[in-house]
Amino acid sequence: MSESQVEDIFLLASQCEFSLISGTMKDLSSNSGISRRRFLATTGLAIAAPTIIPASALGREDKPAPSERITLGVVGWGMQGPGNTDAFLRLKNCQVVASCNVDKNHLQASLNVINGHYQNKDCRAYHDYREMMARKDIDAVMLAVPDHWHALISTEAAKNKKDIYGEKPLARTIAEQQAIVKAVQKNKRIWQTGSWQRSQAPFRKAAEIVRNGLIGKVTRVEVGLPDGHSDFAKTKDKMTPSAPPPNLDYETWIGPSTMEPYIEGRVHMNWRWNYNTGGGQLLDWIGHHCDIAHWGLDFDNDGPSEIEGVGEFPPKDAVWNTCTKYRIELKYPNDIAMTIAGGHPDIKMGTKWIGTDGWVWVNRGAYDASTLEWFAKIPDDKYKVKLYRSDNHHANFLDCVKSRKPTIAPVETAHHSAIPGHLGLISMLVGRKIKWDVKKEIILNDPEATKLLNRPYRPPWKHV
Repeated sequence: MSESQVEDIFLLASQCEFSLISGTMKDLSSNSGISRRRFLATTGLAIAAPTIIPASALGREDKPAPSERITLGVVGWGMQGPGNTDAFLRLKNCQVVASCNVDKNHLQASLNVINGHYQNKDCRAYHDYREMMARKDIDAVMLAVPDHWHALISTEAAKNKKDIYGEKPLARTIAEQQAIVKAVQKNKRIWQTGSWQRSQAPFRKAAEIVRNGLIGKVTRVEVGLPDGHSDFAKTKDKMTPSAPPPNLDYETWIGPSTMEPYIEGRVHMNWRWNYNTGGGQLLDWIGHHCDIAHWGLDFDNDGPSEIEGVGEFPPKDAVWNTCTKYRIELKYPNDIAMTIAGGHPDIKMGTKWIGTDGWVWVNRGAYDASTLEWFAKIPDDKYKVKLYRSDNHHANFLDCVKSRKPTIAPVETAHHSAIPGHLGLISMLVGRKIKWDVKKEIILNDPEATKLLNRPYRPPWKHV
């Protein structure tokens, strides 16, 4: 089979990829004063713990025995949770043994799928993720929760020595992202980000074309993202405050964010269109196409020094208040200019690198270049840089849990991939260009913008 045929097969696979957008439902609670007993009491669920022996018990403390299955707990069952869990269920070297959710309906749905797959009732249910993280017989966790819960749950998992498959963006704020990176590094955890495009052949090949200099010196990069709002939950007409349904612990769901009335249209799935819990299309997608842009530039641990964004926002009293149209101009090292945009026809969806000798563009299900033959074969005399290859994003995570080697999308990469989106949003909110110190990770000479690097937590929740 020719290399071009292989690439076509992987391209077809990318078109069938299960997770076409982002985020997921969520679940909650972390280092607050809310007691674990209260969480357990509210569930009314008592299921025997599974009898499977964790891999960590059969190998060295930080290295599960290669011959044994990795035990996995899942948190969240909205958009990404079911797809991620299904992917792990299909892999024979792991077993899902626990599920956590603050929505009883979502929790039961997850149990039905997991126990149905194994034809038993061994998967244990949790309302408080801290109780699940405390289990010594769980090696790793899959986190698919709203952005405002990423930091608390991720750091709790790392503290309890769990390896983590976590969704993008890494967190709701840059400060929270920094906390996650620190916790993962301190506890020597394996982290895989749900930036699954890195495990698709066309994206890897596009990045290799750039890294091997086929387009010459890169001068400009265009990152096209979606605009507007997408009604994933089909609840756009349910925008009136009401009492939360009895199946949802809304007090915990809103967690560290500002308390606001329950509105069905801004909870499950559509939480991403409310800045109190999400980051709009910009932050929902920044961990995909900007992540690939950085990969091609060899900027996984670098970033922009100047950022200027403009955007269009709904009225201040709108339930969905995230930016609907935006354009961000960024200055990168080596005199590279980047544009990140949504809703601007001149910036095509996907990632495009433009160089002195050509260009290359890639998106889900499509790719193009000034010399299209590059995708079939990079000339041998120029093929010096061969990027990390993963053909299955979830399997790559499990392989790295065993080997203790970095995944294809480690936590540091996720952090730097999302920073341009966070800074672009901050620039839009303050209405001016901002300057960023990449090494110190601080905004320069702008106290107002600096305040937006973090957000206050609602008591009794505390920053990690």
